[in-house]
Parts: sequence; structure tokens; C-alpha cells
Amino acid sequence: MATNELLLGGVFLALLVVIFLLVQVRRAVSTAENGVETDQLTAALSQTLSSMQFSETVSRIEDRAGEIESLHGDFDRLLRAPRERGEFGEVQLEVMLSDHLHPGMYGIREQVVGPKTPDAHIETPDGIVAIDSKFPLDRYEQYLDAENPDVRAEHKEAFRTAVEEQLAKIERDYVSPEKGTTDFAFAYIPSESVYYHLITEEYDLLREYTKRGVQVVSPLTLGHKLELLKTGAQARKLSEEAEAVLDHLTELGAQFEAVEDEWSTLERHIDNASKRADDVDRRFRGLREAFDRIERPSTDLTENETD
Repeated sequence: MATNELLLGGVFLALLVVIFLLVQVRRAVSTAENGVETDQLTAALSQTLSSMQFSETVSRIEDRAGEIESLHGDFDRLLRAPRERGEFGEVQLEVMLSDHLHPGMYGIREQVVGPKTPDAHIETPDGIVAIDSKFPLDRYEQYLDAENPDVRAEHKEAFRTAVEEQLAKIERDYVSPEKGTTDFAFAYIPSESVYYHLITEEYDLLREYTKRGVQVVSPLTLGHKLELLKTGAQARKLSEEAEAVLDHLTELGAQFEAVEDEWSTLERHIDNASKRADDVDRRFRGLREAFDRIERPSTDLTENETD
């Protein structure tokens, strides 16, 4: 597709050059009609062609188109080979995860769901979200390349069957809350065209497996879901931190109440001790006055005898 666009751009540029040359020719003819020699007209046209470097420009466009076509062919062969196609999907998936999530939130090809190893996984507070990046592109290409309507219908059904088998496998392997996963997993399709075909032609199939916990995603939709998961994890973390602060405040409140009770008890004891001290002081003063009264008469008698 990119090659076709470049070729169209080259043709458009060539047309512009031709139009420009026609304008120059028209001006030259007009000048010739006013008495300019034919040799001068030829020289002017030759100079114009030379200055525009028309042939060199077209040659460069053809070279660039050839290079892009070669790259497109290499990329097409990459996606047609199952192993390379799978590696391409995994690399693209890893890049997306690293762009949206913190390193501690995801992993690549780790055995985290029993003996199964998903292409990638995401750590969430609710469990592991497994991601599988395999897709039957060869079946889809056979469907697109078929010209006979009956053959095309057969390939379309074969593609649907292959997709359904892959979704069923993802459900069996990676939708297992009892093994620590969430109640859903992602089927990642690294091709927007294949994803668009599925949501337009196989919507019922995708809807059925979404209910069963397998969500089909493309590069665009996966990015949105990753942001939602990240936001959810951050919200859960904030909620847990708020709960921890609340628990700490509750504990401090209980300790404060205990200290308050002890202080009230101590205050009562101090008040009682103060009252007892006052009572003892009154009794002491009473006894002291009694002793004073006993000593005072003896002193009075001694003074009377002296007189």
C-alpha cells in the first residue's frame, strides 16, 4: 500500500512537471510568434528541461519506489512466516507494555499460570491478566486472496474456525481465577485490518468469547485497556494506603482512649488522696491542739505555786 502511494505521488509530480513544461512551451510559442528564432525556442526548451532535471527526478522516484517495494516485500514475508509473525507480535506487544506500564507491572514469557507461559502478562491487584499474541494471519490472507466467491467463503469459514480455536485455547489456559488470574485474558491481534474484519464480520463470535473472559484487542484498543488497568491499580493502591492510614488512626484512637481512662483513674486516685490528706491533716491538727491543751494547765499550776 505504501508503494502504491509513493508511485501515485511520483506520477502526480511528473504531471506537474509536464504541465509546467506545457506552460513554458506555450510561452515560447507565443514568443516565437512575436519574431523569436526557432533555434532560440529550442535552446529555451532545452534549458528548461535541464533545469528541471526531469529524467533524474523520475529516476530517483523509481529507485525509492523500488526500495520501499522491497521493504514491503520483506515485511510481507515476515508476517507470512508463522514463527517470524509470532516474534513480530511479541516484540510489538512488549513495546506497547513498556510504553504504558511500569516495569514491575508486567512480564514477558514467564511461567505465571500453572505450567502455561503466556506471551505476556500484567500484574493487577485482582490477579494476573494473561496476553496471547498468536493469530491465524495465513487463513485471513487466503480469504483475502481468493477470487472465486465459493472459495472465498470457504476460506472465511476456515479463518473463523481458526480464530475460534485460538480463543477457546486462551480461555482454557489463561482464564483461571483459581490459579491466580483475573476472570479475563487478552487475545492480542497486532493487525488493525484483521481486528476490523473480526469486529465487523465476526462480531457475534467476539461477543460470545468476551462473555467467557477472552477479550480480543488490537494495538489501538490494547493501549486504552492498559491505561485503564494502570489507573485501576493506582486507585487500588491509593485506597489501600487510605485504609492503612484509617487503621493507624483507629489504633491511635484506641490508645488515646486507654491513656484517657488511665488518666481518669489516676485523677480519681489523686483526688481521693488529696481528700484523705486533708482529713489526716485535720486529725493531726486536732491531736496537736489536744496535746497543747494538756500541757497548758501544768504550766499554769507551776506559775500559781511560785506566787
